[in-house]
Amino acid sequence: MTTRRDFLRTSATACALFWADRAAHLAHAAQNPPLQPSAAPQAPNIFQAMRAAGPTTPVKVTRLTDTIFLLQGVGGNIVVHIGPDGKLMIDSSVATAANRIRDALEKLDPHALKLLINTHWHYDHTDGNAAMHDAGAFIIAQENTRLRLSTPQKVEIFNLSFPPSPTSGLPQETFSDQEKLYFDNDEIHLVHTPNAHTDSDIFIRFLNGNVIHTGDLWFNGMYPLIDEGSGGTVNGMIRGVDQVIEIADDKTKIVPGHGPLGDKTALAGYREMLTTVANRIEKLKISGQSLAQVIAQKPTADLDATWAKGNMKPDMFVTVVYNTL
Repeated sequence: MTTRRDFLRTSATACALFWADRAAHLAHAAQNPPLQPSAAPQAPNIFQAMRAAGPTTPVKVTRLTDTIFLLQGVGGNIVVHIGPDGKLMIDSSVATAANRIRDALEKLDPHALKLLINTHWHYDHTDGNAAMHDAGAFIIAQENTRLRLSTPQKVEIFNLSFPPSPTSGLPQETFSDQEKLYFDNDEIHLVHTPNAHTDSDIFIRFLNGNVIHTGDLWFNGMYPLIDEGSGGTVNGMIRGVDQVIEIADDKTKIVPGHGPLGDKTALAGYREMLTTVANRIEKLKISGQSLAQVIAQKPTADLDATWAKGNMKPDMFVTVVYNTL
């Protein structure tokens, strides 16, 4: 059996050195009542809430370089690259935000939208695909993104079900492991990270611009969703984050799937949280403790003040880590 110790030894030597001088623990936080693992999470329908907010939520635009911009509204973070070849866009938010996003795109420069890249299949990153395709975008994604968008899907932890996407919302070109594009005077790398947040995740690196979009490998400042029903695993998340850390430098601007713009230091802190929680839960699981027993011990209590700020509450995060180890 491969233990966490074996895994970390092989996958994270560079990051371990990077964090050799980091303080060992975060501040203690108030405890939360446990979620029974057999019960459906009592969460609102976050997809419908995003769709309801889409038409009225402003889109914040942040310039990352002369040609690369971060767009933030509802749904996942969007990156746009502009230039003589047209606009390249990463992720499409929810369908109801399409008019707001198109307005923001038009204000950047007069070139047309030509390419849309999906970081993975989830609704908050792909629901706007059809609208952007109708606006002229050719859609590219990892092959599992098209597969999952073509069939009914469910995100169990939020009790959400999704029908197949319309044909116009499906990626028109897919790849397995890696893809390289030359667009708007930049070299753009698309890299698949297997069994991470889902089985369809990629990160996108703008080589000349020194910008990386991680997709949902990174929830900046939050516990992440690990979608076990879509092939997600905590070890895959850590491996994917390691790949990004390895190619980033101190000047790289790193865009998370959710949360504020970050950098290598912030991403390494997130990785430390992932490995700390995984180590603790693996030790308890190997000792024979059930999910309910592990939840009752609150293995994230000292981390919750910093990380329990998103939709994934501590007991939900413990559940997906336990189930995917």
